Amino acid sequence: MASKVNTSYTLIPNQKCKRTNHQSSYFCNTLDLDPQLLSTLGNFKVLPLEIFHIILRYLSVKDIGMLSMVSKTVSQHIINYISTSSGSRRLLIQNFHDLDLSGTKEESHLLEHYRALGLLFKRCTLLLPTKDRLKYIHKILSEVSCFKFSSCSAPLQCLGLPCYGMFLQTLTAGWDELECHRVYNFLCELTNLSRKMQTVVCNKPGSARKLELRIRLFCRNVLLDHWTQRSDSAFWLTRILKPWPMVNQARLLYIIFGPTSPQDGQVIWQEMVEGPTDESSLKGLANAIKLLYDTGTKEWTADDVISLVDELSVVPREWLLENNARLLILSGNNICFTFMASKAVNGRAIELARLIVFLALVCEKELYCMDWTVRMMQKVCKVFSAAAERKSFLQSVANAFACVTMEMLQPIMSGERDDDDRGFLNLFHLLHAQANFHKEVLYLTMNASSS
Repeated sequence: MASKVNTSYTLIPNQKCKRTNHQSSYFCNTLDLDPQLLSTLGNFKVLPLEIFHIILRYLSVKDIGMLSMVSKTVSQHIINYISTSSGSRRLLIQNFHDLDLSGTKEESHLLEHYRALGLLFKRCTLLLPTKDRLKYIHKILSEVSCFKFSSCSAPLQCLGLPCYGMFLQTLTAGWDELECHRVYNFLCELTNLSRKMQTVVCNKPGSARKLELRIRLFCRNVLLDHWTQRSDSAFWLTRILKPWPMVNQARLLYIIFGPTSPQDGQVIWQEMVEGPTDESSLKGLANAIKLLYDTGTKEWTADDVISLVDELSVVPREWLLENNARLLILSGNNICFTFMASKAVNGRAIELARLIVFLALVCEKELYCMDWTVRMMQKVCKVFSAAAERKSFLQSVANAFACVTMEMLQPIMSGERDDDDRGFLNLFHLLHAQANFHKEVLYLTMNASSS
């Protein structure tokens, strides 16, 4: 992240402010201006402060932000205006529940307003240390109840946290990592976020569903979703995950990016355990894993990410292997291969063989190219150093196809058929997957022998 832009303001001596027990002299509402201060107001110096505030009412937030850069004195007057009741009412728009949250113009307008407001606060507080900037901004924004962690009574129908996130993203854009660390720590202290996370990761999944939902909404809407640069998103996701052990990292990842109920937005913990799921339920998790792996964040090694994927596949219990295979495919070639190569190196060839079967099954169901699965198997074969190991692994793949076929056939033969014939349909897809898989193996073998 780039360093903060240096200001060209000239510090003005002999600035006198009334002091109270509640405000620092920088943010006082009354100024006794000397001639030097008045000269920095330019043409505004002939206007009473009340008239200046009236003029500000007719300017857009973006224009007020530009005006704040004229001089330190003008910036001070704007800060005083923000602190007034009329300025606060005008700038802190709070109609977060009166909108259709489906990409409407009203929603875009409100988000743009808070983006411009973030830029205004960024410019007005430019001369302050980070700690003082955050305290002042919190003092102003504390009037907005929907910006607080759990104050909103209808969080799924509220645009408050997305607006807060847009504001913070604009405010902190360009700040260096140390300053952003301070922002995260400030937010954690303000919301008691770490204690709330501890509650959900140390208790049974689903035992605090409303708190899980609040954590998900706060992390996604405030910290993660507004960044355009993947490196920035990776930085904030790292701040969320890294303080915790790997098992808790996996739990948090599932809470923040896992599947949720369309009715109440709560996390569906049994989705990966009870039956095959679809791409939409895994897309968020896969994108988060790719974010940590691909952005080259120094705090995440390839082994760290693979261990996280491994840990994720048993949250809350061991996933169906088909869901695990689908996650790996969505995570991309590099993560998929690294995950499989790790199993090969660690002597888990039988597990790896079964995974190959379910990769083929997912490719068949989703109409992906089966050639991809075969070439991935061929690439993994090269991880085995000895020819005997490679031969044994290929035999394990053939055996795994037979075993999985029998496992699916057994309940059908015993009459345990689902109402929607899901088990029978799954077997149908597996047999086609096996046929297409072996067809691609034959193509590969024939091409190799003819060249």
